[in-house]
Amino acid sequence: MPRPVRCRRIERLPVYRSFSPDDISTEESVRMTVDEYEALRLLDAEGLTQEACAARMNIARTTVTAIYDGARKKVADALVHGKRLLITGGCCEFEPIEIDQDIMKKGSSTMRIAVTYENGDIFQHFGHSEQFKLYDAENGKIVSEQIVSTNGSGHGALAGFLEAAKVDALICGGIGMGAQMALADAGIRLFAGVQGDADKAAKALAEGDLKYDPDAHCDHHGHSHEGECGHHHPEGECGHGRCHQD
Repeated sequence: MPRPVRCRRIERLPVYRSFSPDDISTEESVRMTVDEYEALRLLDAEGLTQEACAARMNIARTTVTAIYDGARKKVADALVHGKRLLITGGCCEFEPIEIDQDIMKKGSSTMRIAVTYENGDIFQHFGHSEQFKLYDAENGKIVSEQIVSTNGSGHGALAGFLEAAKVDALICGGIGMGAQMALADAGIRLFAGVQGDADKAAKALAEGDLKYDPDAHCDHHGHSHEGECGHHHPEGECGHGRCHQD
């Protein structure tokens, strides 16, 4: 029987998820997992030893060696052959973000919806959201709601903020590909390209009748990638602390 994969602890979600050569247009891409990114960050950016990196990621040193070697080969492939580098996926569990405000208690059968929020409407730029409005839905009805501040969290921290708030689904306007990847890694379903009244949108989602645009994006390169938003994870990988076997 195959051994279960041990999830790798991730302290910081990548802020930047996509890198492309400026001088050519390429459809070829290399996908680096978030745990490979974390090993590079800890070993090369922070200068840790492999033993210290293993302790931080809660895995064996030999596993760190394998992950790090794989990550370096992927970086070399992208640089030498002019491929796009994407960072997403992997068997990871994310270090929880501390939220310095009281969040309403979530029931066991509750779906928690978050909406980018400004003056009653859906704020149209996810990465600059200063507030979310949270809605708890049960049996197709909104049963409670709360406005929370993001406390100045940037692109890379907002997905972690929503995960810490136990959010299951996000409604927003425009959203960059990197943020889409971060939400997918956190197991949060995405409903993008929505405008107008936040309360009406949350009610429509609770009732299963929300109209949204799965191709909505606002990244700087003008690319959107099918299958890299929402809550899909490649087979054999996980997010939100859920692991599969090899």
